[in-house]
Amino acid sequence: MVKIAPSVLSADFSNLKESLAPVASADYLHVDIMDGLFVPNISLGFPVLAGIRKATSLPLDVHLMVERPVRYVERFCDGGADIVTVHVEADTEENIHAALDKIRAKGKKCGVVVKPKTPAEAVLPFFDKCDIILVMTVEPGFGGQSFMADMMPKVSQIRSRIDQWKPQCELEVDGGVAPGTCKTCIDAGANVLVAGSAVFGAADIPARIAALRG
Repeated sequence: MVKIAPSVLSADFSNLKESLAPVASADYLHVDIMDGLFVPNISLGFPVLAGIRKATSLPLDVHLMVERPVRYVERFCDGGADIVTVHVEADTEENIHAALDKIRAKGKKCGVVVKPKTPAEAVLPFFDKCDIILVMTVEPGFGGQSFMADMMPKVSQIRSRIDQWKPQCELEVDGGVAPGTCKTCIDAGANVLVAGSAVFGAADIPARIAALRG
């Protein structure tokens, strides 16, 4: 079954618990962390993550858009993350391996993320350690961008590798996912879809989550 991960940045933070209640039928809650350096925007920190953890029982899928994530991954694990993903572009290969090792040592799931301009091959050095691989279908850092359909060959390439080497690894896409694009992602091989405004902006959120599953 295709999994849906609503993006918490589209939720109403003035009443977080009430805002998150309608997404209870989703599989994960996606939490974007931005440092203003790796991407030109700043988002949530440790105290807000702790608040999100208290407001929902959904597994928290924490996407770190930060430079040198090895410095922070343990704190995000301790703060309530169930899955932590780090960008391959954010540090040296050695330090990305170290970040993944730290996440796994905390008993959490881990994975890597690639930006649109980063080739599929960039995930290969980390494949054995990944529980999930995330392909960005917009440039990371801002919401509301248009879906990049030209990322689908990359998704399919990675899906082929997963099927061959590690079938239990999940393949996630993030950016511009909506009713009109979800089937494209699923057909390319994604099995976890991140959606923000397409979920939280829907008149019937549970129905929208069901529709996004394809």
